[in-house]
Amino acid sequence: MNEGEVRVVREGVVATILFDRPQARNAMTWAMYEGLAAACAQLATDDSARAVVLRGVGHKAFIAGTDIAQFQAFTDGEDGIAYEARMEDYLTALEKLPMPTLAVVEGWAIGGGLAIAACCDLRIATPGSKFGVPIARTLGNCLSVANYARLVAGLGEARAKRMLLMAENVPAEDALAAGFLMSVVDPAGLDAAITEICERLAGNAPVTMRVTKESMRRLRMANLPDGDDLVRAAYGSDDFHEGVAAFVAKRPAQWKGR
Repeated sequence: MNEGEVRVVREGVVATILFDRPQARNAMTWAMYEGLAAACAQLATDDSARAVVLRGVGHKAFIAGTDIAQFQAFTDGEDGIAYEARMEDYLTALEKLPMPTLAVVEGWAIGGGLAIAACCDLRIATPGSKFGVPIARTLGNCLSVANYARLVAGLGEARAKRMLLMAENVPAEDALAAGFLMSVVDPAGLDAAITEICERLAGNAPVTMRVTKESMRRLRMANLPDGDDLVRAAYGSDDFHEGVAAFVAKRPAQWKGR
């Protein structure tokens, strides 16, 4: 399996984190998550970086989820607890970057891709892009409480419930209407839009932006309830193992509700 890579490219005061596994629509492997962690660790102490852009390679997907084959090794709910805790470490590192982050979505932002986009401060997308977490139809697992909080904050509870319970992929235009996206940009104008946004961010007061970001992150994450029992129930279910097996075999899952 090509495990892909995550790399950082610098252009002046703007750093771009590239998710590079286009043959799999940039679906994240453990190696790529570790690459994201390394990129965040590098940028967290880089005072010369004034904005960070996150972008998928290939123009067809931002990130189309997490590589599902990795879930075949899970045996019980404790594996789900460990997985979500590990994921939260990666996502929190991205959220806590001191400079503004911009997710540029071209195509799919699904599952882990949507979680990463939701951790960014600003988001733009091209027409036809899709956002979703269709796990009620595909895998039968769940999100962490922190990730549910991010989606509710970004999309609103009604849209988040529709996305998750109906296992729908939300089009860019709906994400724009919800305020999740700041704009939908034609591909021909995408690079110019990125440049304009980053130039505006680079001209703003870094300390003000850093404090604002962290204040809002603390507000969103304050007093979140413990959700380990819920994660354990989903990842420890027969349905989750059936969902993973069905996904890998490319057949419909046969849900049992247990």
